Amino acid sequence: MTLPPLRERREDVPLLASFFAARVARRLGRRLLGLAPESHELLRRYDWPGNVRELANVVERAVLLTDGEVVLPESLPKEVLEAGAATLPRTARFHETVLEAKKSAVLAAMKEAGGNVTEAARLLGLHPNYLHRLLSSLNLRTGGEG
Repeated sequence: MTLPPLRERREDVPLLASFFAARVARRLGRRLLGLAPESHELLRRYDWPGNVRELANVVERAVLLTDGEVVLPESLPKEVLEAGAATLPRTARFHETVLEAKKSAVLAAMKEAGGNVTEAARLLGLHPNYLHRLLSSLNLRTGGEG
């Protein structure tokens, strides 16, 4: 039996993504309500060159990076965000604006802390581990950071 690639059956992507997210949350013992509609839309618009296996990996990573009960677009990889960002509805543009505000706040705190992640986390009122994840997910990591 041969199935067409995901890019030819985009309508399957939200259902598969929800399935993978629930499976990961269950395995981690975390409460997860699911993916935000904007996240589903971004996943649906992506071409999935790695097919279902790539989708499963992307969703697993997004669930791991999510601190709340809903997977928001900022937890998705840059490639997925860039694939559909230009044509997103206003609600997704809201999330992009929030993402930019997070970047700005983190960069300002890192500058004020002289690059010290622990001090920057204190300034932001965040746990240092969360700030490390945030730096990675926002692509703000630099080689000398620790």
